[in-house]
Amino acid sequence: MFDCFSVQTTVLKVGMSCQGCVGAVKRVLGKLEGVESYDIDFDAQKVTVKSNLPPETVLQTVSKTGKKTAYWEAEAPAEPEAKPAEAVAAA
Repeated sequence: MFDCFSVQTTVLKVGMSCQGCVGAVKRVLGKLEGVESYDIDFDAQKVTVKSNLPPETVLQTVSKTGKKTAYWEAEAPAEPEAKPAEAVAAA
């Protein structure tokens, strides 16, 4: 079960092309209850959020801006990717 009182950091990669995009992300995070703080690195397209919310909630909220949103690679859950050998074997 998720502990609502523990603060955790969620790091996202968000496709922001202008300061308007940054403003949209700031707006949704500013309205989201449970967010303690956030940092937006426009150049790196990186949004770091400290909150007592599940990472999925933070990701879904930021994606409502319409910007391409994903977990930062180091933070992403490990998912097996298609191996090149499988593609060669199928050919």
